[in-house]
This record gives sequence, structure tokens and C-alpha cells, in this order.
Amino acid sequence: MKIINLLKSEKLSLSFEVFPPKTDSAFDSVKTATEEIAKLKPSFMSVTYGAGGGTSKYTLDIAKNIKQMYGVPTLAHLTCVSSTKETVLERIEDIKNSGVKNIMALRGDLTPELENSDRSLWHYRNAVDLVRELKEINPDFCIGGACYPEIHPESSNQKEDIKYLKEKVDAGCDFLTTQMFFDNNLLYNFLYKIREAGITVPVIAGIMPITNANQVERAIKMSGSHMPQRFKSLVDKFGSNPDAMKQAGIAYATDQIIDLFANNVTNVHVYSMNKPVVAEKIQSNLSDILGL
Repeated sequence: MKIINLLKSEKLSLSFEVFPPKTDSAFDSVKTATEEIAKLKPSFMSVTYGAGGGTSKYTLDIAKNIKQMYGVPTLAHLTCVSSTKETVLERIEDIKNSGVKNIMALRGDLTPELENSDRSLWHYRNAVDLVRELKEINPDFCIGGACYPEIHPESSNQKEDIKYLKEKVDAGCDFLTTQMFFDNNLLYNFLYKIREAGITVPVIAGIMPITNANQVERAIKMSGSHMPQRFKSLVDKFGSNPDAMKQAGIAYATDQIIDLFANNVTNVHVYSMNKPVVAEKIQSNLSDILGL
């Protein structure tokens, strides 16, 4: 199933992101975790590519397994910044041959080596270059792109950021998924601005359940996300108690999702961090809302 068809329906959707193993020895445990999440029958599951493409060889293996064994639509991530044109074309061909029709087209994170390299030599400088490549190779691909409610870290301002986002959508992105955020008002403001700019594709809200205090610093570093005082108070109060922090983090994420659904944001994607218990708890909290 193409994800865009799911997103265009009026039905509420809840999907989960998983990541592939970093090593061969971890493959079985990661496969088991992703299968446990697939058993929940989410609307779809996405499988990440890994920083610098380091875990790329496992992405398609996990995505194919989820699709074939559990019938869950899958979205395979593909990054391009650290790859040659030949390598990217090979991976696109692999995706075509696998039967996976949905691709999340990303530039990818910049390593220190890439940041200091000559970008004029790169075949793919930004995600828009990959989107154009994908549409040229197979117009039938359903292509997703990333967006940042709080501005991309490399953009000088939000107006510039939205301008580049529109270029990506015009190049062929069928839908967008947001970076994590912890204040829903930031998303509502962002949606208003991109609609004014003529970006009309569906936007999936990306939610990260913070279930241990150590995740907070990493989440801020990864996304630059604003942490509302309400969330900071939660971490201050429960951060030293692992079980309480897990419960509080799941409750906070659930509350965010309920508010999003109530305000007509119909599609939510949970960054599950390969934690079946977290995925199950959130889905269970929303079971009647989702009509499960």
C-alpha cells in the first residue's frame, strides 16, 4: 500500500519508526523487537537508514520482513549525502525489486568529515536532489520528506526553511513527516505557515516518547527541540525513578497525540526507539480513539 493513500483518508493513523541493527550480532534481537511492534498492526512502519548510511544494508531486510510477515505497510529510509550516485542507484534498484513502494528521502546527517569536505563535488547536496532522482527513476514511488516545525538547524530563519521545503515538495514529495517536538503549538503555527506558502501535502506529526532522563539531552542535541516547562518539570520530578519516568513519558506522549487528533492532525508517527512495550502502551492508551 502507498502511504499517501492512507494519509488521504479521514481515518486517524498511528505509525511507528524502528531502526536497523548496527552490527550483525544485533540483527536477531532488533528483528524480534520490530516484529513485536509489527504485531500491533500500526498504520505503517518506517525503518531508518542510520547516520552516514552505516546501517543501510539492514534497512531493507527489516522493512521486507515487516511487510511480508505481518502485512504492515513499510517506509524505507534512504539517505544520500555520504553516497556516490552509483551507490544510491543500486539501493534504489534494491528497493524496487523488494516490492517496497514507500521511500523516505533524506539528505542524512553531516559527519565532521563531510562538513569540512568540498560540497561542490557531491552529487546529492540536499534531499531535493534525491527526490528528483527517485521521481525520474520510478514515478510510482511514494516519497516522503522531513520537515522541521522549529526550523532546520542549518537554516538562517523559518521563512528560508519553508522556501526550501516547498522546493522539495514541488520536486515530488507526496507527504512530510516532522522532526520530534514537545509543544504542539509549535506544530500548529508551522502548519499555518506552510499552508500559506502553498504546501498542501499531508503532514505527519512526529512524536518522541521520552522514557528516561538520559534521552532528554540527546533529543535536544538531535533536533534542537524546545522543551516546555511542563515537560521539564516532569523530568525533574520523575527522572531519577526509571519506572516512574517511563510511565510519565508515555503519558506525556499520549497526551500530545490526543491533543493533535482533537485539533484535526490525523496522522501521528511515533519514534518508538525499537521499544515494543512503549509502542504497545501508547497504542493501548489510544485504542478507543483509534477504533481498535
